[in-house]
Amino acid sequence: MKKSIEILLPLIFLTVCLLLTFQEDLRLAVPLLIGVTAFLAVLLALIAHYEVPNINLKPVTIIVVALLLRLMFLLQPPQLSDDIYRYLWDGTELLKGINPYAYAPSRVTPPVEMQKIHAQINHPKYVTIYPPAAQLVFAAGATLGGTVTGLKTLLIAIDLFLCWLLMMVLKQLEMPVWHAVLYAWNPLPVIEIASSGHVDGAGLAMLTGALLLLLPKRDCCPTPVKNIMSIMLSGALLAGAVLVKLLPLILFPIFFILVPGNRRLLFISTFIATLAALALPFIPDLPNMLTSLKVYAYNWEFAGFAFSTMRTLTGSGSLARMIVLGTFLIISLAVLVRLQRSLQNSPETVERNRIIISACYATVMAFLLLTPTLQPWYVLFLAVFLPYCAGPAGMVLCWAVFLTYQVQIDYFILGKWLENPLVSAAVFLAPVTAGILALLCKRQCCKGEALDLEQFN
Repeated sequence: MKKSIEILLPLIFLTVCLLLTFQEDLRLAVPLLIGVTAFLAVLLALIAHYEVPNINLKPVTIIVVALLLRLMFLLQPPQLSDDIYRYLWDGTELLKGINPYAYAPSRVTPPVEMQKIHAQINHPKYVTIYPPAAQLVFAAGATLGGTVTGLKTLLIAIDLFLCWLLMMVLKQLEMPVWHAVLYAWNPLPVIEIASSGHVDGAGLAMLTGALLLLLPKRDCCPTPVKNIMSIMLSGALLAGAVLVKLLPLILFPIFFILVPGNRRLLFISTFIATLAALALPFIPDLPNMLTSLKVYAYNWEFAGFAFSTMRTLTGSGSLARMIVLGTFLIISLAVLVRLQRSLQNSPETVERNRIIISACYATVMAFLLLTPTLQPWYVLFLAVFLPYCAGPAGMVLCWAVFLTYQVQIDYFILGKWLENPLVSAAVFLAPVTAGILALLCKRQCCKGEALDLEQFN
């Protein structure tokens, strides 16, 4: 039984994902994409919540299957997103010694070899919004032939390293290492990194590395030097994660609480110094990125149900943005207060680590449900925490976000970007409903156990 499960599960994932690779264009196969990812999401949920008996997938099996899943999409051109063309442009410019923040692509006449890439850059009138550490990743990827395949190869390699890091954290949490499949075999990173070539996995690898260095180990008394080095490296990695994608910044307060009180100044200093070291080479043009980000923050929206609802109720986009931001800050503060109290009442190392991970999970979930712009690859930020705390809401959101790709059908055929508000509502309500039902079931089970104890007594 044990051996058959360990063989059958990888075969199912590989076979089902293979169906997507046979499609001429994923934009015309969105219903199939949604169906395939739904099947795999349900399978992952069953694995996570019913603890398949006797399963003991080895780390090498997890990594090999993860590699095969990603290699299926390596040679396919990006279809659901064209962000990678901006990545290649920025990286190639940087390799030439040109600051990618100096000019918007529309103001540059591309050389012959870059004309095809240049023509496919989205929003070319704006300077790139990707931070300095992301630019270094782009440049590294551009050295691999200056092609989409070369850059995707690098991003897949980083994503596989992230899968290994997740297994290291699971060991530290004393959880089954095979839980890493909840990310490694999840269709979300397979599609968004291997197929579309998004850079988010690089930032998540740095974030996970920073977390691994800070989580205290059971019965471990490191020397002061080792402790200092771990804290400094963790601060540097967190800064790197922030400067790949800005989203990890929302977890900074949790990391700050995690650092021992007498080392927090060192952590902050290393964090700031790394930010400066990565940013200074791009001065004086770096502020142009902030100008583009301001346009994005004030004008962009997609699949943000909470935001669109508030805008309808208030009649003001600016006020709606302030409301969802204020709501997120309140939730984040509540998570931090609860985290602080829980850590004080839980001296056991493993339990403390799990509480910290849960706080990260809750903070990210709140951000994704409240953000005005919810692109599918943003949810990778939540998927990376599924191996540790695969709650129903998180599992559902990591699938439901694929529904937003319905806009690609009309956009590809008619050239019109027609967002369906019912889809945005479904993406929001599906995980919220799943979370509420799970909470009610948990409370009902607790009441049932209490009644059993009373009858026993």
